[in-house]
Amino acid sequence: MYATLFDLLLRRLQPERAHALAFSALDTLANRPRTRNALRRLTHIDDELIRISALGLTFPSPLGVAAGLDKDAEHFQGLAALGFGFVEVGTVTPRPQGPNPPPILARVPLDRALLNRMGFPNKGAEAAARRLAGSPYRPIVGVNVGKNRETPLDQAPADYAQAARVVAPFADYLVLNVSSPNTPGLRDLESVARLRPLIEAVRREVSGKPLLVKISPDLSDEDVDAVAELALELGLDGIIATNTTVRRDGLRTEAAELASTAWPEGGGVSGEPLRSRSLDVLRRLRARVGDRLVLISVGGIASADDVWERVLAGATLVQVYTGLVYNGPGWPRAVNLELARRTWESGCSSIQELVGTVHAGGGSGA
Repeated sequence: MYATLFDLLLRRLQPERAHALAFSALDTLANRPRTRNALRRLTHIDDELIRISALGLTFPSPLGVAAGLDKDAEHFQGLAALGFGFVEVGTVTPRPQGPNPPPILARVPLDRALLNRMGFPNKGAEAAARRLAGSPYRPIVGVNVGKNRETPLDQAPADYAQAARVVAPFADYLVLNVSSPNTPGLRDLESVARLRPLIEAVRREVSGKPLLVKISPDLSDEDVDAVAELALELGLDGIIATNTTVRRDGLRTEAAELASTAWPEGGGVSGEPLRSRSLDVLRRLRARVGDRLVLISVGGIASADDVWERVLAGATLVQVYTGLVYNGPGWPRAVNLELARRTWESGCSSIQELVGTVHAGGGSGA
C-alpha cells in the first residue's frame, strides 16, 4: 500500500513538502496519549529476542532513526511510536541557522537514494533542549551536535562543547557530527589533529554522558583506523559509521538526469549507494576495536537482511533514514519481526549474542 501511495502521490510532491505532510500526520497521532498508545500497540514488538544493552541503556530494538529526519527534536515521539528502538535528533548547533540555498533535498528513485545539502538547518540547542525537556513520553533519544556554519574551524571545539552542554541533560547519548559534507570545511575536523581537541573540549563540559563520533564513508581506510585508535585512547563510547557520501560513481542514475533536477554541485548521497562502503567501514572498525566500542551502522539499510548483516559484522545498533522514506511507516515493525524470527532460529536468546559473530575464530573482516 505504501509503495503505491509513494509512486502515485508522495514522489510527485517536492521532498520537503512530502516530509512536512508525513510528519504532520504522524505528530497528530503521536502527540495524543490515546492515539499514540494505539499506534504503539500496532507497531511495537516487545520481545527479549531483539533487546540490546548498550551505552548503559536497554534498547527495545537495535533498529533506530538516524540524525537528519528530526533535526529540531520535534518528531521523535512519532518516530519512536512507529516501532523504532531509539531516535537520534539533530544535527543541533549552538545558535539557530537556516538551510543552505535551495535546492536542499532531492530523491533519486532509481538508486533508492536521496541527495541532500541541507547544512544543519535548526532552531538551536536551546530550542531543542526545551522540546526534549517538555516531552511527556520519552523514548531513547540521542542528540547529534555540530558547529554553526560561520564558526571558523579553530573555534569549532567551543561550538560543539556549547551545544553538548545545553542538550546533555535531556539526551541519552551525544554524537559529534564531524562528517557532514554540507557545512564547508567540517570534514577537516575528522583529522586526528583537529578531532582530539574537539573531543577533549566536549568532555570538559559534559561528563557521565555516552559520547560518540560520526564519521564519513569517504575517509581513507588509514584515517578510519586513526579515528578508531583515537576513540579508544580518549575513552569514547562509540562510533557511528557512516554519514552521507560526496561520491557519485555508485549511482545508476545518469549525471545528465541529476543535472535536469537543477541539482547543484556538492551535497551528500544517502541510501542504497552507500551500502557497500558503509559495511566495509563497519567491518574495518570491528576488526580494529572489537567490542571495546559500541558501533552504530548507518548507510544503505533497506531491509531486514541489511540489518542482520550489520549486526553479524559488528554493529550493536543500526540506524536508518532513506530506508524509511522509501519503505514507509510499516517497515520498522516488519524488520523487527524478521529480526526476532532469525534470532529464534539461530538458537540465541538475544540478538546481542550475534553481534560481530562474523569475526569469531579470528576473522578480521577488514
